[in-house]
Amino acid sequence: MWPLRRSCPGIALDLGSARTRAWVAGRGLVLDVPTVTFPGTGAAYPIQRGTIVDTPGTARMLARLLVHRLPRLTRPLIVVTAPVLDGVAFRAEARAAVQVLRPRGVLTVPGARAVALGAGADLSRPLLVIDIGAQLTEVVLLVDGAVVDARRTALGTGDLDTAAPADLAEAVAAMVTAMLRQDRTTLTLDALHRGALLAGGGALRPDVVFQLTGRLHTPLRPVAAPHTAAVRGAATLLRSARAHPSAGGPPALRGTR
Repeated sequence: MWPLRRSCPGIALDLGSARTRAWVAGRGLVLDVPTVTFPGTGAAYPIQRGTIVDTPGTARMLARLLVHRLPRLTRPLIVVTAPVLDGVAFRAEARAAVQVLRPRGVLTVPGARAVALGAGADLSRPLLVIDIGAQLTEVVLLVDGAVVDARRTALGTGDLDTAAPADLAEAVAAMVTAMLRQDRTTLTLDALHRGALLAGGGALRPDVVFQLTGRLHTPLRPVAAPHTAAVRGAATLLRSARAHPSAGGPPALRGTR
């Protein structure tokens, strides 16, 4: 292990369309709050359908929620989860937003991989992750922890007032079917037979789980506390990254990736 003197403050962030969650080193999960720029009747929503639509607003939200929670005169290392698809744009906007926290460095991790880490899943075998959020659902195939294929739909649990659980389940089944048809190997099929890992708020909805199980004809594996699995996985990465020499070494070794 690296010397403890090299460790630095750290934050794991899951910037969701509906809720923002933060894990602070030494304190655990400190935030699970609505993703709004201004609380109350004047609320503005800076992240919609998995896209940061208001970067300055996101920065103001992070300043309001986190600046007072950090030790003074410290520069944290930050790990941020990002959607697998459209992740390049999200990562760029997220990096810009978190500058308000004066980070030492910013690392990003695909949300599906963070979910798998948070669930303690076996990443040595093909893994299918279904992450059903409030406004976005992603289906991702991981092989050795790397993203091999991914699909998304702009539907989530927040749409269930106007859409039936069966519609959401049908959309997920269609994405899985498309992945199976495109895959010229058996990786997707093997992962499906093992049982898809189910995360996000959708895993807490029995009606969604029932409909999805019926359409996929395979067991599902809801993760424990599925709505916080992504931020827990980001925290797992943070614990390793904080102790790395580049996190606490000279400025030449500090960077943003």
